[in-house]
Amino acid sequence: MLRAFGNGLWLVEGPVVDGAAGFRYPTRMAILRGAEEGLAIWSPVAITPELRAEVTALGPVRQIVAPNALHHLYLKDWASAFPAAEVLAAPRLVAKRFDIRFDGELPQDAPAAWGGRIETVLCPNRIAPEVVFYHAESRAVLVSDLLQRLPKGWFTGWRGWVARMDRMTEAEPTVPRKFRMATNDRAAARAAVARMIGWAPERLVIAHGAPVEAGATEVLRRAFGWLSP
Repeated sequence: MLRAFGNGLWLVEGPVVDGAAGFRYPTRMAILRGAEEGLAIWSPVAITPELRAEVTALGPVRQIVAPNALHHLYLKDWASAFPAAEVLAAPRLVAKRFDIRFDGELPQDAPAAWGGRIETVLCPNRIAPEVVFYHAESRAVLVSDLLQRLPKGWFTGWRGWVARMDRMTEAEPTVPRKFRMATNDRAAARAAVARMIGWAPERLVIAHGAPVEAGATEVLRRAFGWLSP
């Protein structure tokens, strides 16, 4: 069930979930190794006894993270399965999920224990401000909704037309048009992208689409080229 994706990083394919207007999305979770073999769960997918056992075998779960206010569907189940873990929210999620006990809001409440092993930067937008992660050990950047690469033909009918117009089904990870239009603070967005590129990542993990195994820095340059002054 777990797929290794670089040192100290594992990916898990989750179920297809229903979004607004009948759009359906594949899901992906990541497990990041932080300090002292502790684990951070990024964008959790549906938990099963088998998945819980595999994760437990890797090490203790220290943090469970929702990288934006849209990726929270299975958060409570993971918090119940690992009650000793910190539950960390992206902006706007605490008010949305009052039924979950949160221990902090990213990026300002990033655990000190990460100590540079895991870094974050906030990418602002009006739809769902997103906390982008960098995992130093695997040299991977992790993005939830801000970049997408769904297979051509994933959506059909009028949804397929919308997906093409929104640039959700491009050949490589691309910022959908709706997120571009929702980025009103371009200076802050450019600063966030500069931070991502400054990490010089080799790999790129996205929640909705195939990950990139090499050359992630240049993929990010192309994906965010529209932000250039």
